[in-house]
Amino acid sequence: MNFNRVVIKVGSALVSPDKKGCSGKYIQAIASFITKCHQKNKEVILVSSGSVSAGRHLIQHGSPIPSIPTKQAMAAVGQMKMMANWQRFFDVPCSQLLITHGDLKDRERYINIKNTLRILLANGIIPIVNENDTVATEELKVGDNDNLAALVALISEADCFLILSDIDGVYTKDPRTNDDAVMIREISEITDEIYAMAGTTNNPIATGGMKTKIQAAEKAVENGIETYILNGSNSQVFDKILAGENPGTHFLASKEVSKAKKHWLKHTLKSHGQLYLDSGAVNAVKNKGASLLPSGILSINGEFLAGESLELIDAKTKVIIAKGICQYNYQDLVKIKGQNSEKIQSILGFCPSKVIVHRDDMVVL
Repeated sequence: MNFNRVVIKVGSALVSPDKKGCSGKYIQAIASFITKCHQKNKEVILVSSGSVSAGRHLIQHGSPIPSIPTKQAMAAVGQMKMMANWQRFFDVPCSQLLITHGDLKDRERYINIKNTLRILLANGIIPIVNENDTVATEELKVGDNDNLAALVALISEADCFLILSDIDGVYTKDPRTNDDAVMIREISEITDEIYAMAGTTNNPIATGGMKTKIQAAEKAVENGIETYILNGSNSQVFDKILAGENPGTHFLASKEVSKAKKHWLKHTLKSHGQLYLDSGAVNAVKNKGASLLPSGILSINGEFLAGESLELIDAKTKVIIAKGICQYNYQDLVKIKGQNSEKIQSILGFCPSKVIVHRDDMVVL
């Protein structure tokens, strides 16, 4: 198993196995695995369930299935417990990102999440993501952390996605009730038959089951992310991962994703303006695989929002050299074009990104 940036989703059954607060029973081994990944210069983003379970015993509810307001109160107190529990197993700092589906649908907030993750990873900090259960209304919720983690993998452009639960992988039948159930080691295509094998969760606090894990895997593999469902309660699983073995169910990633993204940027995404670049910026973008900095922009054409696609043009030859997604809107970019990135903060009063078009969001023509 070879990866450079991995998103690890940890289920509530691992964070709070007895549903009476946080525990280190399973996550100590997971944290050790993450530390070993860091030692191998691999980047890790953690998506952790468990805030409701962690706060369950602190909020009076009197029902095996708490109401939504009660769950939100449990999450509010449990989130603090869960973050403290993770941090105690790491020598490097952790960070907390609480997001909703509304954040992912909004163009500027989506970019802000993407930039925040980039900066945290660049500074060796472990991002810990969870859904913002205390404020999210039903229409703004992703609904489960399996699918949330898949979306985080897409935003962060991870190349590997590990879904950790208390089950070994995908089985032909529910292994808890069928002795003849067989685990499927490799899935090359997610079909209706695969979904039919998925059971539901028996945990009244959890929001997902095997079905949501397969949904999450489908989102990831369609975007070229190798995905695994693994048993996070078995510490030997992590040794096998580091040894390059597959200890669970491997969903094979689509091999056409790179071509598909470039095709999307080149042909599908409508351009909302043009940036005319000096010779240094043209050379950096075309020949060095660099991001576009404000210092290389000579002039701007069009009125656009942050997150919209622009054409990058060689000011000397008037040839379009690339297309990409801009981090700034037209009004702000006019103020910082031609300036050093270090001056963005003093000019605008804020600096969401030191680059104008990141190389990950660009296709050279």
